[in-house]
Amino acid sequence: FRSAGLTVPGLLGGWLGSEDAAFVQHHLRRGTATLLAHALLPLGYYIGMCFAAPEKQLCSFSQAPDGWQAFFLVAILAPAAAGLLVYYWSRNDWNNHPLVKMISFYALPQSGWRAVASSINAEFRRIDKFATGGPGARVIVTDTWIMKVTTYSLRVAQQQDIHLTVVDSRQHELLPDSNMPAQFLTIRVAVINPHVKPFDICLNSTEYGELREKLHAPIRNAANVVIHQSLSDLFLETFTSLVEMNQTYTLPSNQELEPCIGCMQTNANIKLLKNCREPHEGECQQCYCRPMWCMTCMGKWFASRQDQQHPETWLSSRVPCPTCRAKFCILDVCVIR
Repeated sequence: FRSAGLTVPGLLGGWLGSEDAAFVQHHLRRGTATLLAHALLPLGYYIGMCFAAPEKQLCSFSQAPDGWQAFFLVAILAPAAAGLLVYYWSRNDWNNHPLVKMISFYALPQSGWRAVASSINAEFRRIDKFATGGPGARVIVTDTWIMKVTTYSLRVAQQQDIHLTVVDSRQHELLPDSNMPAQFLTIRVAVINPHVKPFDICLNSTEYGELREKLHAPIRNAANVVIHQSLSDLFLETFTSLVEMNQTYTLPSNQELEPCIGCMQTNANIKLLKNCREPHEGECQQCYCRPMWCMTCMGKWFASRQDQQHPETWLSSRVPCPTCRAKFCILDVCVIR
């Protein structure tokens, strides 16, 4: 539906107005229209089923099955309740709307919420703002404000009144759209003003540095999360998790592990064995080197031999052994047990 343009902003763009011209008013209307549209979906589904399943006799309420009668009542009550709520919000120049109430707390005594909205609108139009995320989960940071755009609402906080804390981290080995690993950070925005509730923002760890440059307040790391701000850091995390799922290598009893020749900080714990295909098939070759590298150094070597312009190919590529130059892939990297 989104790719076909069947969204509230796509269908009601003329009424919603331009986001660049009036950011706050646009999202006030957009959230309201989205609530009404979603409240109408059950009724639309019921009407569609009247034509798709005529044997259920849904067009005649008295003859419809009990379950469908209950669904029809819910489908009628949902838009009615949403309509009443929107009517309540719109009274007194939208002063009852949650967004208007929230930004009103930042208004000066002699001004109203529209003065605050004008300040937000002006800063949003600047090209130096920080913006990330897709529809329904956008994060926007200007010189004065930090904002989160969701499906139904717009959360706003003034930078001088906030405390930021990293509370969670999620690691994704592969993103569907880029075929690359990613780390997503959840940051809690706590507001000093007791009338403004805290909210969470989510962003890719590679954007963490850019976010910090735009913020005036420091970001605390209460969860002791290791933040990977570069692509190589993310790849190394994914490389390690994939290698740990491979076949392990048992060290012969007459052989001892030596320090890794890459870092000299830890013992070697990696052995290259061709496991991806049969011995004489494919591009990978058998490596006869003794274990000389640790997991971290082997991962860094693997990443350094990749095409930096095409990170989506890294996991499926082959690189030469750093010692004997025999080609290997990630499936050939074995942890020594």
